Amino acid sequence: MTPPSTDPAAGRPGRHGGSDAPGGPAGTDEASTRLQDKRDAAMVTALVRLRQSLVAAALPLDLPDVAEARASRGEMVDQLEDYLIPRLMTLEAPLLAVVGGSTGAGKSTLVNSLVGERVTTSGVLRPTTRSPVLVHHPDDAHWFGQDRLLPGLVRVDHTTDDPDSLQLVASASVPQGLAILDAPDVDSVEERNRLLAAELMAAADLWLFVTSAARYADQVPWEFLRRAAERTTAVAIILDRTPDEAVQTVATHLARMLASRGLKDSPLFVVAEGTVGDDGLLPAHHVADVRSWLESLADDVDARTEVVRRTLGGAVRAITHRIHAVADACAAQGGVALALQDDVDAVYDDATAALTAALGDGSLVRGDLQARWEEFVGSGDLLRSLDTRVGGLRERLVNTIKGKPQQAERVTVAVDAALQTVVLEHAESAATRAHAAWSAQPHGAALLAGAPGDLTRASRDLRRRAERAVREWQDDVNDLVRREGADRRTSARFLAFGVGGLSVALMVEVLTSDAGAGAADAGAAETAGPASASRRLLDAVLGHDDVDTLVERARRGLDRLVGALMQTERTRYLSLVEAVVLEPAAAEKLRGAARRVDDLRYQASQEDAVTGENPPGMTS
Repeated sequence: MTPPSTDPAAGRPGRHGGSDAPGGPAGTDEASTRLQDKRDAAMVTALVRLRQSLVAAALPLDLPDVAEARASRGEMVDQLEDYLIPRLMTLEAPLLAVVGGSTGAGKSTLVNSLVGERVTTSGVLRPTTRSPVLVHHPDDAHWFGQDRLLPGLVRVDHTTDDPDSLQLVASASVPQGLAILDAPDVDSVEERNRLLAAELMAAADLWLFVTSAARYADQVPWEFLRRAAERTTAVAIILDRTPDEAVQTVATHLARMLASRGLKDSPLFVVAEGTVGDDGLLPAHHVADVRSWLESLADDVDARTEVVRRTLGGAVRAITHRIHAVADACAAQGGVALALQDDVDAVYDDATAALTAALGDGSLVRGDLQARWEEFVGSGDLLRSLDTRVGGLRERLVNTIKGKPQQAERVTVAVDAALQTVVLEHAESAATRAHAAWSAQPHGAALLAGAPGDLTRASRDLRRRAERAVREWQDDVNDLVRREGADRRTSARFLAFGVGGLSVALMVEVLTSDAGAGAADAGAAETAGPASASRRLLDAVLGHDDVDTLVERARRGLDRLVGALMQTERTRYLSLVEAVVLEPAAAEKLRGAARRVDDLRYQASQEDAVTGENPPGMTS
């Protein structure tokens, strides 16, 4: 049967063409070539950035429809890595024709027959798992190294069952400028074969799609052909293993199907059913039309380049169109992640605020701490001693303070215990509420399911860290008192109380500073409470204004330390979101990278409109 067309690039003039080309004289053609090279370099850079943006656009959360977006993202990354970027960098490389199609369509036999020798083996059992085979002219071997097309497949020179390998076969019967790749079945029952077939087809300059009278109407092959039409990929259809009496009927129906699906310009070849010889080949005349057509493409540099550019251009357009769905999915992921972070932040912000309030409202100075503090200040003798204005001050203070160093240490221990307890209480409450907030959402629950440890409780080491932080704060308070009282160390009152006594008074004042505001004014009752006692003691020894500064600095230090403890607790949740590597601006970066690719294509089309040229593929 004579194919409807034998040139997938028919009617589309090439970029090269000497003095008769649309560009005019040779000098003009050289300028056009330089312009196209510049465009190609810019496009490579833009595609590299697009790939980087796709890789960064992680979709780790199991949102509705995310599986489709993940698959699309993976396919685009693979095509950029396997085909678009390396192909655009090596346009002069041989035309890669990938032979794919339905199970049992006879692809391997067809490849062997086209080459004229057995270079690939047919599978006796289905599904057949083996590496794809790429046949090329010996002088073209350097084009198919590990860093070229399909870099993810390991190059081997022998038959293997490893689908991650690419068997390279050099054959002088393949014309230079052409390579033929035998791919697995697109409808294989084995998923790895199907995925590999899709990957290889996406890396093809030209599809040789093989089907048979029994399989030509199957759904899966037509899904591949639909993608080819969307990408304007160069496709040739080969109707194989068709009895002579069915050729006319099947070929006519198949041609109508191609036309209705946007593939009316695709060549359709019929390979008559024939006996396979002992050498594994069909009679040469059965594949003569296909072989002649492939040889003509290999011999014509312009036609070959045009096929490559057509496929490249269609693939680029398809990717930039598909990007937006992935960008939308990425934005949705970012929104969910932000909502999860906001839930945790709200819980821990409230808990930290409540904890900070408890540090100064006097609620901690109760129980053991209150008892120890009252032991320290006594029944009023201490405050009366501070108010004395008569002689013998040192003696009266010393008598009043006897035994106070031990009592001051007891106050310090009680402050330590009270602070640790309040930190643990607020951290436990925050953990419980944060866990409940996330558990109420499927995405949060999924993150919790993979979390290490029990996030319903505070960290197991929080008590140890809180103990260390409180002691650090108490040391800071001692240092503050020591520095502030440097010029008062010879006074009777400073000597009587010492750094330890004044430090516990400052600690109690910090813990009661909000509740006791104004309670220690002059003339207040001796029994006005802890805030009154601590303030009067500090004012009497250090001076009212200096005490204000000390309280403020000590309070800031305590807030900082407990805030850091709560932040560490908060991070246990936030780190689960951060671990899924969500780039905040990933969606917009992805759209921006796609716009850059489209802008380059549009700019090229505008330049061509001015010059009257119409290079195929990348600008169409």
